[in-house]
Amino acid sequence: MDSPDIETPPPPPPEVTPKRRSVRTWVLLGAVAIGVGVMVLVFAGRFGMDVTFVESPLIGQRAPSLEMEYIDGSGTLRTDDLLGEVVVMNFWASWCPPCRDEHPALIETSKRYEGTGVRFVGVLHEDTPENGAKFLDELGWGENYEYVVGDGTSAAIEYGIYGIPETFVIDANGIIAVKITGIATSASLDAAIQTARTSSGTP
Repeated sequence: MDSPDIETPPPPPPEVTPKRRSVRTWVLLGAVAIGVGVMVLVFAGRFGMDVTFVESPLIGQRAPSLEMEYIDGSGTLRTDDLLGEVVVMNFWASWCPPCRDEHPALIETSKRYEGTGVRFVGVLHEDTPENGAKFLDELGWGENYEYVVGDGTSAAIEYGIYGIPETFVIDANGIIAVKITGIATSASLDAAIQTARTSSGTP
């Protein structure tokens, strides 16, 4: 006569010791920290929370040759005409809060570098000249500044603009030396201009 099948209970789960529990907790916290860090990097660049000199395939490349109309309709600016000067090219819009935050630093820095071979160019991005002019009437027009309209040109495409403000600093030889993502400050602009001067051998 066959012996009856006897079901044996499953073995008890392994005991979670305090040491195992601690390791598991630290692993979880580490994963959360990494995720938060990635989000901060992404959104900082997108919404101007921080200023960062960033790697870009455009660094070391010749700046695109562009022709853009002035905001006030007084003519056009050919970027090739700026060769021999360091150019700070800032992409901005009236609807962009970080652009409003960085505007005083751009104005102040452009004034300090007037007559030193450094030219500032503000490229209005996805906005109308009327709104851009109202923004500048409210916050101030730079004295050492060219304000042009990027829409209708290849400016945004050539520079790979995906979120403003973005600032490119071009050396006197027409080579892109620095890209700043986020809100530019006087300190970051000074550092970027110095980098451009060094790369082109200008004082």
